[in-house]
Amino acid sequence: MVSSTVFQSPRFSFSSATKSAAKPITTTTAAVHFPIRACSSTEAAGSIKTHHRRPADENIRDEARRQSSGNHHGFSAVYVPFNADPSSTESYSLDEIVYRSRSGGLLDVSHDLDALKKYDGQYWRSLFDSRVGKTTWPYGSGVWSKKEWVLPEIDSDDIVSAFEGNSNLFWAERFGKQFLGMNDLWVKHCGISHTGSFKDLGMTVLVSQVNRLRKMNRPVVGVGCASTGDTSAALSAYCAAAGIPSIVFLPANRISIAQLVQPIANGAFVLSLDTDFDGCMQLIREVTSELPIYLANSLNSLRLEGQKTAAIEILQQFDWEVPDWVIVPGGNLGNIYAFYKGFYMCKELGLVDRIPRLVCAQAANANPLYLHYKSGWGEFKPVKANTTFASAIQIGDPVSIDRAVYALKNSDGIVEEATEEELMDATAKADSTGMFICPHTGVALTALFKLRESGVIRPTDRTVVVSTAHGLKFTQSKIDYHSKDIPDIACRFANPPVQVKADFGSVMDVLKKYLLSRDPRC
Repeated sequence: MVSSTVFQSPRFSFSSATKSAAKPITTTTAAVHFPIRACSSTEAAGSIKTHHRRPADENIRDEARRQSSGNHHGFSAVYVPFNADPSSTESYSLDEIVYRSRSGGLLDVSHDLDALKKYDGQYWRSLFDSRVGKTTWPYGSGVWSKKEWVLPEIDSDDIVSAFEGNSNLFWAERFGKQFLGMNDLWVKHCGISHTGSFKDLGMTVLVSQVNRLRKMNRPVVGVGCASTGDTSAALSAYCAAAGIPSIVFLPANRISIAQLVQPIANGAFVLSLDTDFDGCMQLIREVTSELPIYLANSLNSLRLEGQKTAAIEILQQFDWEVPDWVIVPGGNLGNIYAFYKGFYMCKELGLVDRIPRLVCAQAANANPLYLHYKSGWGEFKPVKANTTFASAIQIGDPVSIDRAVYALKNSDGIVEEATEEELMDATAKADSTGMFICPHTGVALTALFKLRESGVIRPTDRTVVVSTAHGLKFTQSKIDYHSKDIPDIACRFANPPVQVKADFGSVMDVLKKYLLSRDPRC
């Protein structure tokens, strides 16, 4: 794995949403109908609606501000203790700076589902579909196109967005057929995003809320996180866009250069610490309890509100049909719960009639959830995470363990693991069919291989593998693999370049041999 010693551990001191035009239905069972009338081509040509461009001195945020009718929809959300007893009355405004419940447990963002249910599933499907591919602020974002389900009370003027989300869901045709005997395998490529990972989905929500808090003169000087790479990249980018200071704690020598350079380039204050992610996490918790720095790790449940929109997008991209399986790599374990929450809300609000089975895939070198699952959900025991190519999930004491267990139990879920050789081989196989995936996606694909071999996932099951980051962030691992330069790993699918003399005869000999190996007819 590549590492960097650019930084040593330095000492430091510190001396509303727009209202929908559609009317709510009067019963939860009524349907919303959109009349369609056939017309001639001449008629159509004469009735094309001309959309007048906004004034030249007005940007899309100005346009949204001018057209806003205020927050009159009645949707709301609050923090509540995660998985609290129904009789609990503990709750907090999203404008409060709070990360834990009174008992010290995790918090969750709870939406007023009764208010959302005043509109039926057809209404929500149509509304979300109508916003795809638009540049209207802020709905061009895959996250904020679901604004009513994310942060319903935030003013659109406070939103910080790079129009993240709307990521590619592609049919892995050759990979599925050649390696798995599957005809309905899909990859949700969340790495095709602003900073190259799914973390953008949550960070746009968190930084938008911080932007709102700062405008309310709340005591927030900056935003901080502990990171294995991708979180810091997303945080620094969105904070830079909003002009908010970002502070990043990174474990020294444990992340890729591509991950390290992103927060540096975006102007974050980066501390490289001589510890692992869990050590960084402990320090950032202590620091944010003493200084006016807002905590951006997934202990903060706001990020999960953005991340859940990837699940809604999957359903949307399948024309609101539910896949059989969704496989998600897991480290700090917030994302598996976020996917569950997105699917659950769609079912609860009538957009679909069921949720898919979830699989959480862990690296064997950092597998506390897998061990917990194999023990029959006995007593959870953190582990000391060992080095893994899947560095973003190299976490031994995950913050969201309770959330992950809840999601898996309520989705009839499964946990699998991948050794270093398994995940790198799976990555190489996928790349050989035209992908270019990160090692974490290799972990998820290894889980799929194992579940196919055991017969749990059938050949015809519609299965989605969530790719969490772009492969370009992890090129050194690919270089090492194809150079067969990884100790104790055979690199069976390596494809190194062939050294050839620069003369016609030598080149022809090598090419003929290659072509014969590919097709004996040559």
